[in-house]
Amino acid sequence: MTAAGGALAPAGVATAMTGSNAELTPRDFAAIAAIMHEDARIALSAAKTTLVQSRLGRRLREHGLARFSEYVALVQSDPAERHAMVVALTTNHTHFFREPHHFDHFREAVLPALKRKQGPVRIWSAGCSSGEEVYTIAMCLLGTDRTSASWLRNADVRLLATDIAPHVVESVKRGFYADSTAEAVPEPWRGLWMKPVQGGFQMADEARALVTARVLNLFEPWPLRAAYDVIFCRNVMIYFGDPAKEELEAGFVDQLAAGGHLYIGHSERLIGPAARQMRSCGHTIYQKPEVH
Repeated sequence: MTAAGGALAPAGVATAMTGSNAELTPRDFAAIAAIMHEDARIALSAAKTTLVQSRLGRRLREHGLARFSEYVALVQSDPAERHAMVVALTTNHTHFFREPHHFDHFREAVLPALKRKQGPVRIWSAGCSSGEEVYTIAMCLLGTDRTSASWLRNADVRLLATDIAPHVVESVKRGFYADSTAEAVPEPWRGLWMKPVQGGFQMADEARALVTARVLNLFEPWPLRAAYDVIFCRNVMIYFGDPAKEELEAGFVDQLAAGGHLYIGHSERLIGPAARQMRSCGHTIYQKPEVH
């Protein structure tokens, strides 16, 4: 999922970048960290100094800047570059059928109810990265043979995939995955819903038709009108401080329909009001109680 992350370095250490002699001073790092927290609630500790210096070195070179202080000044005056910086400091890491117990639960405990539902079915992959999660959900909906996918023909089912990074949202829209990435998809799903093409696999039209991909900052207003039956937001909140986690989780609870399910990452937990409002029904799996 997309969030700030990467290799750690000792606090305060800043090594030279390939092709650049720019030093990331503590003052410049603090300014960058403040912007990341303000715009995306991502908490950057000083241990991430080397990571920040490495990832932003390319931005300095592209703008012909010699010092990070110049880059900070640019970011503070240029909204487009500010957004580009936030995107550059997010990490896009995911794979198909990641944390498989979530998908086992989804297929066994949630999918039967979705098939019986009268009315629209809405599922959200929040922090979708390059789309492996949302397409895993799509394949679970489609099933293990073409007959099992027939229920979708007369159902109103939509999957929303959102991420703060435009380039990974474009990857979701393309639905193309390299051979090495597609290897994680077990049969029969890969054979049914992924088409071999030059250099990799293309998601089948049936899967792509279910998915809408959009750029969205989770800490900006959500233009979502529908209540969602299922929300996946996994391995995103590990990069936030507790106040941001509490805010985001409360938003997810509000966005869920009664009886809806929330899946979060293996090392994450619900805190604040969300923890009191949701019922645990598996490891990092929660359900919003039905209204009686």
